[in-house]
Amino acid sequence: MVFSSPVFLFLFLPIMLVTYFLMPRALKNYLLLAGSLFFYAWGEPVLVVIMLLSIGMNYVFGLAVDANRGSSVKLKWVMAVMIVANLGILVVFKYAQFLIGSVNTLLSISIEIPDIPLPIGISFFTFQSVSYVIDVYRKDGEAQKNPFNVGLYISLFPQLIAGPIVRYQTIAAQIKERQETIAGFAYGIRRFIIGLGKKIIIADSCGRIADQIFAQNPADFSTGLAWIGIIAYTFQIYFDFSGYSDMAIGLARMFGFNLLENFNYPYISKSIGEFWRRWNISLGSWFRDYVYIPLGGNRKGEVHTYLNLLIVWTLTGVWHGADWTFVLWGTYNGLFIMLEKAFLGKMLKRSNRALAHIYAMFVVVTGFVFFRSNSFSYAFSYLGSMFGFNGSGSWGMDASFQLAENGVILLIALVASTSLLKKICAWVENKAKQSGRIRAAGYRFMATSSYSLVLVTSVVYMISNTFNPFIYFRF
Repeated sequence: MVFSSPVFLFLFLPIMLVTYFLMPRALKNYLLLAGSLFFYAWGEPVLVVIMLLSIGMNYVFGLAVDANRGSSVKLKWVMAVMIVANLGILVVFKYAQFLIGSVNTLLSISIEIPDIPLPIGISFFTFQSVSYVIDVYRKDGEAQKNPFNVGLYISLFPQLIAGPIVRYQTIAAQIKERQETIAGFAYGIRRFIIGLGKKIIIADSCGRIADQIFAQNPADFSTGLAWIGIIAYTFQIYFDFSGYSDMAIGLARMFGFNLLENFNYPYISKSIGEFWRRWNISLGSWFRDYVYIPLGGNRKGEVHTYLNLLIVWTLTGVWHGADWTFVLWGTYNGLFIMLEKAFLGKMLKRSNRALAHIYAMFVVVTGFVFFRSNSFSYAFSYLGSMFGFNGSGSWGMDASFQLAENGVILLIALVASTSLLKKICAWVENKAKQSGRIRAAGYRFMATSSYSLVLVTSVVYMISNTFNPFIYFRF
């Protein structure tokens, strides 16, 4: 089940909300757990067993960590087994085909394994499970004696499938006690509508442009069309994923949970380091706190620092997908992070802000070619068209046609990817409040009308267009 579907909007969510607020306080968490498992099982009726296995074994690991604090040797063994068990599940279901295929290619052999279905969002709930046990180990949170609370933490439906990755220490207290308010519920509705509009109106529209262009042979189209295709995909992936995060944060707030922000206008960045501090913030902080710092971070000299950065960013690419294109994409970003740490970052700070921004977006957009392509050959051929190496180094009539057809939505995406609209709305609201009750009431009416318009438009788009799942579901 997805947020941008009629079943969720008009059936599942209303039933959950009504039942939740009628339910006694002592039973609310059990309702949320049951609803979350049903939400996941709607599209994964068999693979929900993997989710239950993850919940069960990490509940036991949390108790084992708590019970063995007096013995450092036993504690290390518990943590080692926990990591192997969680990563083992991830490897079997997400990477087995990729690893066997790579071995077959490398050794020119033919090992066959059956097709293994990929549980939706397995990377997200696996990382949350590991986060739970590590936080208990570090005493950043108490071990849950109630397995249902562990289950709710791992499976909470607003962020279950595509994040943000919720750290146990940030939500442990809210699982035990939280306060639902009218103001929080209203904020949740507004935030959900913003996310829904991002996904359905902008991301899906840009996705249709990107899909149409990437379905062609890149050697056959012009440089202009190649750039339009990857720019459309750059907008698609941002509004798709940030839209999901907005909806997740909004839904969670309706039920009294406060989730941390996951995006902060990454496309206004002036370096790759800044970009990744603004993009998928929960994943970046997870790798920082659970991989980079335990490896030594920047405490063991420059060589180890650069090695640790390369490891983290290669793993980031692997996390995103079981394909060498993702590995290259992660390593590509890691190399620019290393260059910025070595000397490029200082140069960017001293340079013109516009030039720094152009550099950052050029690197990001170019890197997304590997992220979007299904093979190296396609990616390099596409890059060849982007930079005029395929013999078609011109704008092209095909590019002019695409821009005439889709220029408006790309312009909307460009403006919406900055903080301009947010600043304008804040300025108008502030002026309205300073101008008395009538204008303040007028602003509230305009704001409500705007949210209603976005909601109605999103529903119309949703019903009239073909199903387009969230990009990050496969991660």
